[in-house]
Amino acid sequence: MKIGLLGKKIGMTQVFSEKGMVIPVTVIEAGPCTVLDVSEKKVMLGFGEKKEKHTPMPQLGFYKKINQRPSVFVKEISFDARDKVNVGQQITVDIFKEKDFVDVSGASIGRGFQGVVKRHHFKGGPGGHGSMFHRVPGGIGSQAGGRGCRKGLHKGKRFPGHMGNERKTIQSLEIIKVLKEKNILLIKGAVPGCRNGYLEIKSAKKK
Repeated sequence: MKIGLLGKKIGMTQVFSEKGMVIPVTVIEAGPCTVLDVSEKKVMLGFGEKKEKHTPMPQLGFYKKINQRPSVFVKEISFDARDKVNVGQQITVDIFKEKDFVDVSGASIGRGFQGVVKRHHFKGGPGGHGSMFHRVPGGIGSQAGGRGCRKGLHKGKRFPGHMGNERKTIQSLEIIKVLKEKNILLIKGAVPGCRNGYLEIKSAKKK
């Protein structure tokens, strides 16, 4: 069954199992989410509220049309029960149960502009004073044009650049506990992103 929620990463902590084992868990504020639109295959959900003055006019017109407050985080999620879902309805954390498995998606932590040694784990050159080759990427192609490339630069060549802040998905994470009154999920293990980062929590494709 395909279900899902939007949420926000609060942080990490640990709980104890019935056998006394320590389990590392991520605390996620999951929902309540407002149904903004229902299509044939997906449901558009909104999480959190923001002020109208911070909302672009076209988006503000959409929210006024459905008579809802603007949302901070909006995503479309596959939902098997979409025939029973109506615009404006609130979906809460109780759609999940303990020991369910979920896929969690979010943006990884950004690391800024990095060189090839940190970004791609290049070994680098000798550290001596006369090497002239410490942390540079090295040769980037040939004048003859290898592999049929016009300028000799192979597709997929690794360079310095922006590191992190990429969409990542961790699959088949177990829900340890559901706190319905606080809209909190305790999920075993780590999930992408930093504290207060927005997440998508969906039923696992594979267990």
